[in-house]
Amino acid sequence: MMFFRQYYLGCLSHASYLVGDTSTGKAAVIDPQRDVDEYLADAEAHGLTITHVIETHFHADFLSGHLELADRTGAVIVFGTAATGHTEFPIETHGDGDMIVLGQVVLEILETPGHTPESISIVIRPEGAGSAPYGVMTGDTLFIGDVGRPDLLASVGFTADELARKLYHSLHDKLMTLADETKVLPAHGAGSACGKNLSTETISTIGEQRKTNYALAPMTEDEFLEAVTQGQSVAPMYFLFAATKNREARDLLERVEVRAMSLIQVQDAMATGAVVVDGRDDATFAQGHLRGSVNVGLGGRFAEYSGQVMQPDTPIVLVTDPGQEEIAAIRLARIGFDNVLGALGHPIRTFFEHPEAVEPLSRLSAAEFAGRQHDIEGLVVVDVRNPSEVALGTIPGALHISLPELLRRKDELDRHAPTVVFCAGGYRSAIASSLLRSHGFADVSDIIGGYTAWATAKVAGLGQEAAAGTVATVATATAAGAGAGAGAR
Repeated sequence: MMFFRQYYLGCLSHASYLVGDTSTGKAAVIDPQRDVDEYLADAEAHGLTITHVIETHFHADFLSGHLELADRTGAVIVFGTAATGHTEFPIETHGDGDMIVLGQVVLEILETPGHTPESISIVIRPEGAGSAPYGVMTGDTLFIGDVGRPDLLASVGFTADELARKLYHSLHDKLMTLADETKVLPAHGAGSACGKNLSTETISTIGEQRKTNYALAPMTEDEFLEAVTQGQSVAPMYFLFAATKNREARDLLERVEVRAMSLIQVQDAMATGAVVVDGRDDATFAQGHLRGSVNVGLGGRFAEYSGQVMQPDTPIVLVTDPGQEEIAAIRLARIGFDNVLGALGHPIRTFFEHPEAVEPLSRLSAAEFAGRQHDIEGLVVVDVRNPSEVALGTIPGALHISLPELLRRKDELDRHAPTVVFCAGGYRSAIASSLLRSHGFADVSDIIGGYTAWATAKVAGLGQEAAAGTVATVATATAAGAGAGAGAR
């Protein structure tokens, strides 16, 4: 009998899978997250031994747990044949039609390059090699509502056009030949930067995707290339780092323990290059925070956005609500940011006792922003949203620098000029504002409620006839921001 479970990690929009045969006790984990205890606990609870760890490709958006699982279970690490010679650790490679036999449950390999050259998909056949497929684990080849982008830095050595053409054939010549009732089991959902139109659903079918997925609509190969390469978000800065680490014999993730640090220890660490990441929500951070710290709220896409405000291997000090230190460190470890020095002990008490080390975050209502625009000549306004969001509307005169580009492009801005940043709803702009302040920008504010609040206020100030069209634009722009996933506000 088949055992099957999907695991969904919302903060990274990451889906992984445990598939086993309860009659033989053999199981495989596909595309695991780095902290692997849940897979091991479920395997033990159902009498399974994990014999294979299968990677659909070299992931760029998270550090995979293949090494951790192999170390703790003795499992073989499996990649597609195109990964041969590209890892520092032993792997078993499989190509088109190869079968990994767990018992009656069989996993059939399909080579589906396009998102990356080595991408594979895995067909689950629950009653032997010739049985009807239960589902197909598509990795980043086919998502619900989208397909994997072919332009990420993980695919060094191939152009986006070359990979897009491979992707077209992988979809039509491989995946779309499966029966309509075959479940589609992707590696990511809404919010992932590995695509631009991912659904909040995490399971679909081949038939449903054939009908509804824009990238599977009837079109030529050239039309497909244009459709899937346009409008993609800027890839987070840490993606190349993670993709490289996933090929290396890196250090294993051990038990995470975060030591408490005094204010003096934290300030000494900052003086030697450490970044203080404050994981409290943006409203709390705005009331008062350690001067020079960067706000990335744990309630959003904490790891992904932390990977956009510092270089990999940067020493990190955490500030969190009580009891959240270890989960923050684990979430950073999921993208390979392991250099956590500790966390500020008793932050609220420390802030009260040392007000000289604390500052608020300047936040403006839409009305206050309008007043500042009127009163300050040369006010710099920066839109940190993704290109697809900006295309639906922006504040006139705003400079567009997406959040993933801000650290690299900060020197294009005048550190002494009054500056206002905004996103869709306030989460990303708090990150951006605090990031710029931490790099010496003297006068930075963000807009409470972001572009949504500004556009709504703009509508309220218009005549009824003109407002109708603007409301539709605001609603569309708001939906686009929501489609970027939790925390992309």
